[in-house]
Amino acid sequence: MLEEISGWGVYPKCKALIHAPNCFSDTQDLILKSPDAMLPRGMGRSYGDSSLSPHVVQTDRLRYLIQFDINTGLLECDAGVTIGQVIDTFIPKGWFIPVTPGTQYVSIGGAIASDVHGKNHHVDGSFSEFLLDFKILLGTGEIVTASRDQNSDLFMATCGGMGLTGVILSARFYLKRIQSSLIEQKILKAKNLSIALANFEKSMQSTYSVAWIDCMAKGRDLGRSHIILGEHAKEGGLDIPETKQIDIPFAPSFSPLNNLTIRIFNEIYYQKQLRSDVSSLVPLKTFFYPLDKLHHWNRLYGPNGFVQYQCVIPKNCGEEGIRRVLELVSQSGQGSFLAVLKALGPQNKNYLSFPLEGYTLALDFKWMPAVSSLLNKLDDVVSSFGGRLYLTKDSRMSPKFFRQGYPRLDEFERVRKQYGATDKFTSMQSIRLGIR
Repeated sequence: MLEEISGWGVYPKCKALIHAPNCFSDTQDLILKSPDAMLPRGMGRSYGDSSLSPHVVQTDRLRYLIQFDINTGLLECDAGVTIGQVIDTFIPKGWFIPVTPGTQYVSIGGAIASDVHGKNHHVDGSFSEFLLDFKILLGTGEIVTASRDQNSDLFMATCGGMGLTGVILSARFYLKRIQSSLIEQKILKAKNLSIALANFEKSMQSTYSVAWIDCMAKGRDLGRSHIILGEHAKEGGLDIPETKQIDIPFAPSFSPLNNLTIRIFNEIYYQKQLRSDVSSLVPLKTFFYPLDKLHHWNRLYGPNGFVQYQCVIPKNCGEEGIRRVLELVSQSGQGSFLAVLKALGPQNKNYLSFPLEGYTLALDFKWMPAVSSLLNKLDDVVSSFGGRLYLTKDSRMSPKFFRQGYPRLDEFERVRKQYGATDKFTSMQSIRLGIR
């Protein structure tokens, strides 16, 4: 079936022939018989063009929970199972996903392909840290198991490899035991970037930490923020309260998100907390997935969509690098409605996994030609500080910057060739970045 598809940012778009196999054997037949290069695609929640290709293998029909070990928390499931499906099933039993991005509408296959990180990366690392192994369909039609001990090079290439090594069919990973469906939340108000980063450093023992930043602030207020810390509560029960979703039914012809509305929102949001720190108990889903309450919130950016720019700056120059990025954004007048800062722990061994030890800043910009100039300037800053961009969010990075930021690309390409993926799996992003 031919459809127009896009990532969550709605920019760019492409026409794609969608193949939606119902089982592993159908998927295997498809890969063996098709003469065309393909790309596995889960829920389409990556932002740019990493899940776009003229031929797509849609995995959302592969959604079975296979088995669970109540003693160890080891779950085996199909790759098309979503994080939301996992937590809705296992929170009432006292288990939670060990690492989660900012939305529950991500498939497990997608979580592996992006090697997603969350608010606890500084403590627990990326999703692959809890991954025991996975079954993957290669370009040759063979189904193999990859782990740290078996086909370890394929494991390291697939975790963070953006679907370019094969079709992940199923996975085994460990859940995290919890005692409550509530989070003990503390919000620290920071007057500027220096105070915000100092609060991060003081809170490194907190399991979860993230900051909302006012990217429109300038001068002494540059980087003013709310730092949000969290711990799993020990009491409160394991019921999941129902949350009412607000639906954005269509993309307005003119986006309500502009410099004026963003500036007003940021001022109200920053000033709403009067005290320097506030503690409360909040539902788990409210803490981890605040934007999931707005169904199709990406439509607020209008019909042309938006681009998300997520960079990481190494810790030894983190404050200077983040400060320079924020200065360029505030000077440009191209306001970001969502600006999120997190502390990241040490990088892992996976070839294209994003996190480096330091600070990651994610910014959303309504797509328009004028944004390109700003993002090119941000690239120069991030590059000069030895940082890189997140492939899951990228829609316009240059091949040069990509190769500079991911020095193990040659190893990744060698593994793709070794396992028959080079001519079989491709994406708009991989072509743009010059991945062979």
